[in-house]
Amino acid sequence: MQELDSTVEFDAAKDNEFFSAIPARPAVFAIEPREQFIAAKPYLLRTANLRERLARILGPPDPRSKRLNLREFAARVRYRVVGSPFELSLLHCQHARRVWPGSYRERTRLRPPAVLKVSLTGAYPRCYATRRISASGFYFGPFVSRRAAETFASGFLDLFKIRRCQIKIRRDPGFPGCIYSEMKMCLAPCFAGCTQEEYDAEVGRVVAFLSTSGISLTAELEREREAASEALDFERAAGVHRRIEKAAEALRGLPDLARRMEDLKAIVLQRAAEGNTVAVFVVRAGRIEEPRMLRFAELASEPRSVEQILREWLEGEGEQAPLPAKAVLSQHSFRELEDQLSLLTRWFHKKPRVGEIFFRENTARTSAARLPDDASAGRNSEWPYRRILRACSRLLAPPVVES
Repeated sequence: MQELDSTVEFDAAKDNEFFSAIPARPAVFAIEPREQFIAAKPYLLRTANLRERLARILGPPDPRSKRLNLREFAARVRYRVVGSPFELSLLHCQHARRVWPGSYRERTRLRPPAVLKVSLTGAYPRCYATRRISASGFYFGPFVSRRAAETFASGFLDLFKIRRCQIKIRRDPGFPGCIYSEMKMCLAPCFAGCTQEEYDAEVGRVVAFLSTSGISLTAELEREREAASEALDFERAAGVHRRIEKAAEALRGLPDLARRMEDLKAIVLQRAAEGNTVAVFVVRAGRIEEPRMLRFAELASEPRSVEQILREWLEGEGEQAPLPAKAVLSQHSFRELEDQLSLLTRWFHKKPRVGEIFFRENTARTSAARLPDDASAGRNSEWPYRRILRACSRLLAPPVVES
């Protein structure tokens, strides 16, 4: 975690000097208490303009106003200037978790993101939306809302026959079943309509569908359609074609951010607080690493190219090292993952979105549609390096001022 690296002592008698020393920049700051308030915690906040915000909080109080004033409380201000709203939110969340470990989510208005879970520990798993990530299960997401996750699940589950009910499966032949079993849209393990092996195979098809963003099912259906056409069974081929169209409809509008959690690998590019610098936030399995800085003023004399540096960051030892097994991760670690996914989701769906994101595609995605920019980067490359470099140029370009 990046620390608040600047400190300015506050003296109410010399507040003009204090405010002139504070930058008018976006920052995360903490107002630390005087000795008589030593039991109090620092006042932590984020702001788009540090000087203006502190002038309101630490300036001379207005007796007619009920606005918070900490002029008699403050001993010093520690802060860190940031270069983007994304970095501002991430840094604020990290420090809020340290200051208020039990209530930081309420204070920062942070809510865990919605994901789809296939619980693989039970005998007859189902796919459902949840906001809690734990050690067991297959996770797909994140989604902008629970409704978005449930809408997507409702669409693609029509292509499969796993159960959607929440009842305890007893495999009772006398059980009447539900409407899905009557419509032949469920294998109906509730009244022993299938074997355990048949149901497990169907769950495997669901997991494969989510893992490949539909490619596994589409390829399966295309082979089935070709076989039906070669056998001159055009009626069956037309039926399979309708299923292909239904699969495409279910996948339409699925955001790039939503994918199997282990495959959520990306880099977020943001303009840094330093001049002529891009902050690179690497995302691995949904976890956001500390930013690495591309200082282009210094890179001019660097023997390595920017692409080589990015390759070392993205494909070096950190990429090759395996992630810790879910079984040994603590609940605190999963809570931190939920927080970072929430921040990433909030930023990704914000309009307008400040900064750029690029994903590392898994084998199934890449083989289906490899980006043309990657041709010169090697046949096995899965990061769009040329597009990343062009994005850096866009971030560092001066803003266009309309006349």
